[in-house]
Amino acid sequence: MLWIQTADAQSNSTRAATVNGVVEGTVEASGVRSFKGIPFAQPPVGDLRFREPQPVKSWKGVRKANAFGPRAMQLPLFSDMNFRSNGMSEDCLYLNVWTAAKSAAASLPVLVYFYGGGFVGGDGSEYRYDGESLAARGMVTVTINYRLGIFGFLAHPDLTKESAHHSSGNYGLLDQHAALVWVQKNITAFGGDPKRVTIGGESAGSFSVSAQMASPLSEGLFAGAIGESGSLLGGRTIALADGEKNGVTFATGLGNKSLADLRAMPAADLLAATAKGGHFPTVVDGYFLPETPVAIFKAGEQMHVPLLAGWNSAEQNYHSLLGKDEPTVENYEKAVRKLYGDKADGVLEQYKATSAEEVKQAATDLASDRFIAYSTWKWIDLHSKTGGKPVYRYLYNRPRPAPVADPAAVAAPGAGHSWEIEYALGNLKTNKVYAWTADDDKVSETMEAYFANFIKTGDPNGQGLPSWPAVQPGTARVMVIDVSSHSEEESHAARYRFLEALY
Repeated sequence: MLWIQTADAQSNSTRAATVNGVVEGTVEASGVRSFKGIPFAQPPVGDLRFREPQPVKSWKGVRKANAFGPRAMQLPLFSDMNFRSNGMSEDCLYLNVWTAAKSAAASLPVLVYFYGGGFVGGDGSEYRYDGESLAARGMVTVTINYRLGIFGFLAHPDLTKESAHHSSGNYGLLDQHAALVWVQKNITAFGGDPKRVTIGGESAGSFSVSAQMASPLSEGLFAGAIGESGSLLGGRTIALADGEKNGVTFATGLGNKSLADLRAMPAADLLAATAKGGHFPTVVDGYFLPETPVAIFKAGEQMHVPLLAGWNSAEQNYHSLLGKDEPTVENYEKAVRKLYGDKADGVLEQYKATSAEEVKQAATDLASDRFIAYSTWKWIDLHSKTGGKPVYRYLYNRPRPAPVADPAAVAAPGAGHSWEIEYALGNLKTNKVYAWTADDDKVSETMEAYFANFIKTGDPNGQGLPSWPAVQPGTARVMVIDVSSHSEEESHAARYRFLEALY
């Protein structure tokens, strides 16, 4: 593979030779070279809809890589997603590369990052996932697109029958796998080291990291993993047979549509139909996931790589449990009893509250654990026991500052879901909503440095940073990331063991 610096100083562009053809990117103000909208698989359209991603076809000449490709088909569900993508299309399997390398011989560590969005939204072009800041620390960063919703996760008995692997669903996860295979074949062209690839992601991106670790298809594709808020080890997968039933129910609701009919429907019409109903979770398909992720991790059959993972202190606030009810002890107990029935006494014992302020905290803790913290804890706990590699656990606790438009606003306590992304990836300045302060810059510098160190060495520790011990059996310590980041002993193990027994 070749790295080609053009002689045209005016264009200030860079070319790299991938196995499928030459791409021409641009040079950012920092000196980082970026390549946007590189195809890593064939467009999954027509007969390729609801199939495994197919290898990308080669091209002749120089392909411009100076603009993001289209984002995957998705409904406008999340107000905090700001895209730079070239529209929305079923033809969405593109990735983006930022590299600090000056030549293909640099052999830099690599981060491949999966976006969040509940497997129904998101895109590699979002400002918060921009790879320039981390790349400038001496690495290569990659964001990738993957299919979402029905396009990425439809299971159906007819799809299973036509599959060489007797499986269906999980096409979005297979897209991620295809991107990782592409990285192995091509990242040296961008100065990256294919033996030092770390995968990372937040929310559904973190679920994806746990899924890639669990899949036997991942052997040799990455050497480290970062998970921010969530995993598939919290009951988020279903059996293939149940996924197939969901697919049949959806097709029946459209008027007994056949597989050929579903493939022939315009993508916009198929997407619109999902707004009226349709549930497409990840499935234990017998191929990408031969068993449940929990069973795979319990057996120690996951990828044995270092893991850095954690969650935020207020992934959901108390309103998600109490709704519009006031945070009184009576309302709190009523909500818990409605959710847990005859198990409620145990829940109320673990999440005690005897005053309105305690209700706010207890309800926030319970809502956050139910939503995403428990599954992340389970992942960390099992991998520390069976993974054979260091595990580093964090709790992110920095509240966002006041919005620029409302400087007098009082920040809610704790850190909400997804709030750490801009800090961890060094992208505070890309979010114009909030009035970032020097303290926010400090937190971002700390968290990004931990991430960069881990990507480079498999260990987040480094000069000038508070010491972050790895999880040890019986002595699990947690790095609390805030203005004054520090390591402390785990204090809620009993809570998670209770939920483990409950689930």
